[in-house]
Amino acid sequence: MKNFFTILGGMGTLATESFIHVLNERTPTTSDQDYLNYVLVNHATVPDRTAYLIGKSNKNPAISIKEDIRQHSQLGPDFFVLTCNTAHNFYEELAGATDIPMLHMPRLAVEAVQKKFAGEKPLLRVALLATEGTINSKVYEKELDKFSNLETVIPNERIQEKITDLIYRDIKEHDFLNTALYNEILEEMIDVETCDVALLGCTELSLMQEETKNERFPVVDAQSELVDETIRLALAARK
Repeated sequence: MKNFFTILGGMGTLATESFIHVLNERTPTTSDQDYLNYVLVNHATVPDRTAYLIGKSNKNPAISIKEDIRQHSQLGPDFFVLTCNTAHNFYEELAGATDIPMLHMPRLAVEAVQKKFAGEKPLLRVALLATEGTINSKVYEKELDKFSNLETVIPNERIQEKITDLIYRDIKEHDFLNTALYNEILEEMIDVETCDVALLGCTELSLMQEETKNERFPVVDAQSELVDETIRLALAARK
C-alpha cells in the first residue's frame, strides 16, 4: 500500500473509534477509492497515561507506544497520527523513535484557538479541559504560552473532578456518554468562570462534542483539528 498513514490509537478505544468516524465522514468522497489509506493500531493495553503521570502507576506507557512506532515505521507510512492527548507528554521521546513525521495534536489545537478566536479581544481566556495527567504535564500550557494574548484557565478542583468523572467513570468504565454532565462543565467554564473558549484536550471530550453537536458554547476540539490536518496531509500525499 502506498500513500498511507498510521494511526496510533486505542487510548481509549471508543475515542479512537470517534476519530475514525469523523475522519471518514469528513473525507471528500464519491467512491470507495476516494477514502484515505491508513493503518489503525488499536493498542488498548497501553498503560494508562494519566495514572503514570500523576504517580498512581509505575507502568510507563511510552515504552509500549515506542514499540508500536518502531514496528510500524518498517511499513513506511507518510506520517503518524497520535490520537491520545495525554500521550503527547511523551511527544519528543516518541518522535525520536522514528524518522517519520508525527503530528502534534495540542499544537494544532492551540493554533486553531489563535486563528478562530484571538481577534475578538486583546486577551482571550482559554479553558483547558483535559485529564489530570495532561494538565499536570503542561503539554497544552507550553503551546498556549507561545501566544501572549492567550490566558490558560485551569478548572478548579470541583470542576476537574467532574471532568475526571465524565472521562473515566462514565465513558471509559461504563461506555456512558453523559451529555448532561458535559454541558454542565461547559456552562460552568464559559458562563460562570467567564472563559471565552473551551479547549477540549481529551479525546473522550471530543467524543462528547461529537455526540452533543454542541453549538451553544465556543469550543475548539483538539481531535477535530487533528482530523482536518490528517486529511489535508493525506490528500496532498496523493498528488
